[in-house]
Amino acid sequence: MKTNTKTYVVLGLFLVAFALPSTAQTRKKTATKTTTTRTTTVTKTPGRVSSKRVQYRTPTKKVVSVRTVPNRSIVKHNGQNYYYANNKYYTQSRGRYIAIAPKIGFRIQSLPPNYARVRFNNHLYFNVGGTFYVEANSGYEVVDPEIGTVVSELPDGYEKVTIDGFTYYEYSNILYEKIQVNGSRAYEVVGIIEME
Repeated sequence: MKTNTKTYVVLGLFLVAFALPSTAQTRKKTATKTTTTRTTTVTKTPGRVSSKRVQYRTPTKKVVSVRTVPNRSIVKHNGQNYYYANNKYYTQSRGRYIAIAPKIGFRIQSLPPNYARVRFNNHLYFNVGGTFYVEANSGYEVVDPEIGTVVSELPDGYEKVTIDGFTYYEYSNILYEKIQVNGSRAYEVVGIIEME
């Protein structure tokens, strides 16, 4: 009986001796330090959001129209004519031109001189005043940016919106959130508003 007890004690000590060094090595591997260069202020990102869930701070937006659009080019989209001039898109109504947000799929032949290159997930976007383009068929096409794309500043004409109690910035149905990148303020695309 004493021999069996001694055998079990010796085997138990060997098991403990072999188990402890492997645990110590595992601890050493998990103790590596990870640093991040970007922090967000809100942890929940909306993704694709129904327009019914979005609350604008100003309930109505002022519509600006002009009588003429000099040096315009015609952009055909889904069988309808739109007009492009001075980095803005227009639609015609009752003899006047109303500035509109560009629709996904609009194409232009060349970019305006004030574009900014934005790289994200192996995609190269060209950002012109809040409108994102990609190269397509020897021209440039308006697209939605991927969620996570970061820009250094918001476009003119953005609006503050609230979704589920969180505040975001909206321009052309793109939702942005203020973040810090390497100690500087920037804005991350966190969602797209789907019109219903």
